[in-house]
Amino acid sequence: MRLRTILIMAAVLAIGIVVSTGVPAATEFVVWELRMPRAVLAAVTGAAFGLGGALIQAVTRNPLASPDVIGITQGAGLAATIALTTGAFAVAPAAMAGGLLAAALVFAFGAKKGFSANRFVLAGVAVAFALRAGIEVVLTSAETIDAQRAQIWLIGSLNGRGYEEALPVAIVLLGALPILLWAAWALRTTSLDDDVARGIGVRPVARRYGLAAVGAVLAAAATAQVGAVDFVALVAPQISRRLSKAERPPLLASALAGAALVVLADFAGRWILAPTQLPAGVLTAAIGAPYLVYLLLRGRRRK
Repeated sequence: MRLRTILIMAAVLAIGIVVSTGVPAATEFVVWELRMPRAVLAAVTGAAFGLGGALIQAVTRNPLASPDVIGITQGAGLAATIALTTGAFAVAPAAMAGGLLAAALVFAFGAKKGFSANRFVLAGVAVAFALRAGIEVVLTSAETIDAQRAQIWLIGSLNGRGYEEALPVAIVLLGALPILLWAAWALRTTSLDDDVARGIGVRPVARRYGLAAVGAVLAAAATAQVGAVDFVALVAPQISRRLSKAERPPLLASALAGAALVVLADFAGRWILAPTQLPAGVLTAAIGAPYLVYLLLRGRRRK
């Protein structure tokens, strides 16, 4: 069942990449120079978002725990907004650093006395609101043209981007590959009671810290290159978990689901109101926001 689900997601991703090149075969320039770089960037960043969300959700055992909910995306957004409105820093490195600093704050406040899932998520939400307020302050005090550039970045768009932006994310993914291979096995013990895990020689808290940190790095790397493409990290792991009927989000399926979501969102954004292009972040938010409401209502019913 899991293998079939993974194959289906791979097929959807492949179809999305091919369809997103939807131009005549003779138009080689459009296909290889305009469409394919964007499709590759969408697939790579979507995979990073999916994996980042899957790791954080699996560790916290909370479907609401994703980089765009717990403040990582907002930290990257604040740093990118400062860079864009002041011109003092390069945008991508600043966004990466901002996302990681936000993750460090969440760890400091939410995992101070052991890794409590509820405390971690609540601390993340608090950090996210504080950072969002910081973004609004910077935008309000910036020049109009700079504020508009920052707002476009905050929406999340792949327009005008391609292989150059995909390369850093691909390097992070390849660098994290050994850890991800280990994580697929290590996640089996993170859901155990701490005393039981220690009884079999496992350090569960250290593993949760490590896996959540890897998820934060992946999400920050993707956000730094394409902006705040929200809700992919939230939705993709849950789609893959439900399709595979797994106890926790499967990593490979989450990566494929995230890649498919961003590729298809970018394609839809180019064609829905053509020739006007909608940023991919608008389409992913249109999918993710109702899903977030569904998760909140579902959790309330269970209580």
